[in-house]
Amino acid sequence: MGVGQGRGLTRHDFLRAAVATAATALLPRAATAAGAYDFWFTRLRYQSGDWDVDQRMPSNLLTSLVDYTNLRVDPKERVVALADPRMLTAPFCYMAGHRLVEFSAAERRNFERYVRSGGFVLVDDCNHDIDGLFAQSFERQMRAIFGPKALAKLPRKHPLYTSFFKFDGPPNTGFELNGWGDDLVHDYLRGITIDGRLGLLYSNKDYGCEWDYDWRNKRFLAQDNTKFAVNIVMYALNA
Repeated sequence: MGVGQGRGLTRHDFLRAAVATAATALLPRAATAAGAYDFWFTRLRYQSGDWDVDQRMPSNLLTSLVDYTNLRVDPKERVVALADPRMLTAPFCYMAGHRLVEFSAAERRNFERYVRSGGFVLVDDCNHDIDGLFAQSFERQMRAIFGPKALAKLPRKHPLYTSFFKFDGPPNTGFELNGWGDDLVHDYLRGITIDGRLGLLYSNKDYGCEWDYDWRNKRFLAQDNTKFAVNIVMYALNA
């Protein structure tokens, strides 16, 4: 299903291993959570910037996972500080914002360890301008941590686009009217791949705002725009 096929170690395996070691010794709540659910949504709280954006998006995404998959889903969003070791046991992390991103030493250490060890984080630039402060500062952080060639463009045949539903590339956003240029200039997604596995998915398309509406309003959409969110989660869990 994902780039990890045939490798013998999925994201689920990573999570179980993490919980069985550091989590069971230091973070017993994480061990309990891993036993009860296949998936829980973890939002990363970072010291700089505005991390608490798109507040209705998580419940919308979680509802879609319940509707379309057989995953045991925790219905509540979890907010964990990036500097907190608990984030290392999450099967999926979300980070977004509009403003400056400048990691503390502890935040940088956890972020790098999580991505390099097999975790998955979706990072979404919420700005409507093409190259805003969040994008500039976050991308600078990634180059400092992962090298100058970090955040490579994903090919349109990447397994992410067929991990559950079939897409021929990243869907455009519509609600947020990114006529500012996002959909034209950013007709791609980027990511950081470690040992053949995508550990970070980076979007300049403002998916968080696109999915930030009351889940009951999906019945008015001609096409459920959160289906791509399901793809992202399923890839994250199975790659």
